[in-house]
Formats: sequence, C-alpha cells, structure tokens
Amino acid sequence: MSDTSHAGPKWNYEFVTSGAPRQPNESSFKYNVRKLFTVKTLESLAEDQRTSELRKALSVFELTMIGLGSIIGTGIFVLTGQAAATKAGPAVIISFLLAGLAASFAALSYSELASMIPISGSSYTYTYATMGELIAWIIGWDLTLEYLVGAATVSVGWSGYFTHFFYDGFGIQLSPSWTSSPIIFNHTSSAFELVPGAYFNVPAFTIVVLLTILLIIGVKESARVNALVVSVKLVVIILFIIAAGTRINSENYQPFVPPNEGSFSKFGITGILSGTSVVFFAFIGFDSISTIAQESKNAQRDLPIAIMGSFGIVSVIYIAVCVVLTGVVSYKKLDSPAPLSVAVNETGLRWLGVIVDLGAVCGLISVILVSLMGQPRIFLAMANDGLFLPGIASKIHPRFGTPYIITIIGGAICSIAAALFPIDVLAELTSVGTLLAFFLVNIGVTILRFKAPNARRNFKVPGGPFLIPITGALLTLLILATASPASIGRLFVWMAIGLVIYAFYGRRRSKANNPQLIDKEHAMEMRPINEGSEQSGDAETSRTKITKNV
Repeated sequence: MSDTSHAGPKWNYEFVTSGAPRQPNESSFKYNVRKLFTVKTLESLAEDQRTSELRKALSVFELTMIGLGSIIGTGIFVLTGQAAATKAGPAVIISFLLAGLAASFAALSYSELASMIPISGSSYTYTYATMGELIAWIIGWDLTLEYLVGAATVSVGWSGYFTHFFYDGFGIQLSPSWTSSPIIFNHTSSAFELVPGAYFNVPAFTIVVLLTILLIIGVKESARVNALVVSVKLVVIILFIIAAGTRINSENYQPFVPPNEGSFSKFGITGILSGTSVVFFAFIGFDSISTIAQESKNAQRDLPIAIMGSFGIVSVIYIAVCVVLTGVVSYKKLDSPAPLSVAVNETGLRWLGVIVDLGAVCGLISVILVSLMGQPRIFLAMANDGLFLPGIASKIHPRFGTPYIITIIGGAICSIAAALFPIDVLAELTSVGTLLAFFLVNIGVTILRFKAPNARRNFKVPGGPFLIPITGALLTLLILATASPASIGRLFVWMAIGLVIYAFYGRRRSKANNPQLIDKEHAMEMRPINEGSEQSGDAETSRTKITKNV
C-alpha cells in the first residue's frame, strides 16, 4: 500500500465492503444492494479517534457522573408514578427489575464495544463496523430521535417539578397556561387534541435554550455543571429513601399485582410488561457515555468503567425508590408529573417536599444536558462519514472545541417539542427508539467476536459470544413488542423519513462507497501546497488507499 502520510490524517480512510468489487456479470441492482452493507474497518475507526479535533478533557469520574446525570431523571422522578398508576400498580417494582435486567445486558455489550471502538457516535459507529452502512444510518437516525425527544421528555418533567417547587417553597402557583403542554394525546381516540387554556410550556422551553448555550461554551464546563447537579440529586434521593421509608404503610402494597381491567396494558401480568416498556426509559443514559468517547482522556479504559459503574449505582437506587414510593402512597394517586412530591405530601414532611422538589429541579437538568450533549455528536459522526450534512454538522467551534452549529439546531428542535408536547408521548417514543438501538448493539457484540476475534478488548462480556448478547437482544424485542402501537407507528414514520434522506443524499455522499468524493475534496485541500503532477499523484494515491479493499 502506498504511503499517504503526507496527505494528512484527515483523509486516512480505509473501508472494506461485504464483497468484492462489481463483477463483470453482476447487475447494477445487485451491486448497489451489496454496497448498502459496506462496513468500516476497525483501523479506520482508530484513525478517526486519533485525528479528532474534539477536546479530550474528560476523566473516568466525569464520565461516570455524566452517566449518572443522564440515567437518573424523568424515569425515576416522573415515570415511576405514572407506570404504577396506569400500568402495573405496586408491581412496578417488577417492571423495574425486568427493565434493569434487559438494560444490564445492553450495558455489558456497550462496555465491550466502547473498549474496542472508542469513537463518538455510540451504537451508530458500532453498527457501521459490524452490520454495514444502511443499518448504521438507521440506528444513527434512530439515536437522533432518542436524544432529541429524550431531552424534550425530561424538560417537560422538569417543568412539573419547577412548578411544584415554587408552590411548596414560596406558595406561588404558576399559571398552567404557560407551564403545561398545549397538546395531549387521547389514547381512546388515538388522536392529538388541543388543551383549552394551555399555550406554551415556558419553563421547559427556557431550560433547553440555556443548556444549549452551556454546551456550546464547552464540554468540560458542561461536565462540571453536570457533576454539581448530580451530587445534589443523589443526596436528595437518598434523603427521600431514608425519611419517607419510615412512613411506609404495608396496606399500600395490596394488591401487589392489581387485576387486569380488560386492557392489554392495564394491570395484571401484561400490565407489568407494558410498564416495563415505559420504565425502561429510566435506564436510558449509560449509552450517552459512548457518544462522547472522543472527548475522553483514556477512552478504552475509562468508558467500560463509567458505563457499568453508573448503571450499577442507579439500579440499586431505582428499586429502593420504587419500594418506598408505592409503600408510602396508594398507586392510584401516583399519576402525576411529580409523584415523589405526592408521596412526600402523604407523609406530611413539608420540609422534605421542598428538598425533593429542589433535588428534582437540579437533577433533571443533568439529564437534559447529557441528552443535548449526545445528539450533536451522533450527527458529527455521521457527517464525518459523509452521510449527513458534513458542511454543517462537522463544524467545530475554533475556540470552544464543540460542534456548535448542530448543537444549536438540535437545541432549537428540542425546545419547541418540549414546549408543545406531553410527557407520555415523548417518553414512549424515546423508549422504543432506544430499544431498537440496544437490540443492534447486542447483536454487534456477537458479530465482532467472529469478525475481529483478536481485536483489543479492555472489557469483554462474560459467557461467550451468545449468552448475554443474544439474551439481551431477545429481551429488548420482548419489551419493544409491549409498547403502544401508536409509539411504534411514530417510530416507523421517523424511520421512513430517514430512509428517504439516505436514499437521496446519504447513499450518494457516503465516503465509504464514493471514494471519488474524497479524491475531489483531498485534491482541493492539497492544491495550495502541491502543484501540477505531484497533486494529481496524491489524489490517485488516496484513491488507491481507500478502494484497495472495496
């Protein structure tokens, strides 16, 4: 292979397709279908990590705090009560156990892949290295939905606690016209409806805008703010468990599994499973650590530690909160945007109510922050591969070292969604999108065990290539099957939009399948330095390197 080091590391791409170049008798259709499953080599991914312009500033402690900041949020502060009241009753504890089990398999798989492929892009990057370009595009588009809608979901929950905090602490009742969503989803008629007297969720909109500005300023500064609010959040949750735990009434656990009320998703065994698909949202977040891999000081060592560490901590906290919450107050009263506040009010501990509201207000900020941090980095990875708006998404701020343009665009979309839509619609849409990502990551571990058996793995999923990854994949499919048809339908609509974009733009601009585009850009970059035949030679050398295995 010719030496191209003088051409600059930015153009050091190596790809390998799922087959040989187009054969003499191969039809155009068959050839183009085969190109959809082009995969990136681990070597090219390592080069992406080495040449990244993102600032490497995060330690293992900061990565772990980012994981905790992303995971502990709306799932525990908001959705716990809604799942208990409308899905599983006190058996929401079982829903959390099942969701945690499924998520633990995904966490193990993420840890192995993150130790192998420490590149921003999370499961988008992992699927590009295992299943090919088309699947990578699907999962990248899916992750965009997960992070944007996830941040909007938490913003709506934050607005609820923000309102409670003002009322509990100062006796001020903020107008629901400007603190609630003007649109709701009627599950009976399966249609969106306008709420009379509600116009715009101002708190939810404002918090997204402020955090978007913080993320533009810098990832290190964002990590410090995150660590602070996560610390406050953990202290408040532990205080709630201890103080409210002294007021548990065992009668509230009866019946532990309320009888099914004629609906597949309401109580009974099927209600527990349906509740699992809802509270699964509570475990989403550890994957966000892998989206900032290129900003980690020692990614291959620190990412697995941060992922498994943060997941283990929150699992213990979640079960404890569920036990206390459903023991202090009847599950029938928990259908509220602020169920922990409802439970505290039942205890009569007014001082604890103010502290819980403050902890939720601070704590949910970290979840929004990390979600808004992850989404632009997914687009950045896709842009670097030529699949999505490289001129916009790949721009890094010269002073702050952040992908600022796509951060602004993402923040704008998220803030509008948070201001207009209700939390239940947003949460279920986020959950089904994440389940799809977890399924593909689990499968990716098995594939790479055979395709790259000797690759460096600082962490390895125990039990061989099948037991945990395949079990995790099947569990995520089971939970996905219990999601509401409306949420699955919205996911398919989003995916259809993404496939249209890929067909008319991404497929034609992909650097993996269109090396001539890199030749052209490379030649333009080299023109001011190299003249004449020497420049032409560099472009030809670049083509040789890129297409050698294609």
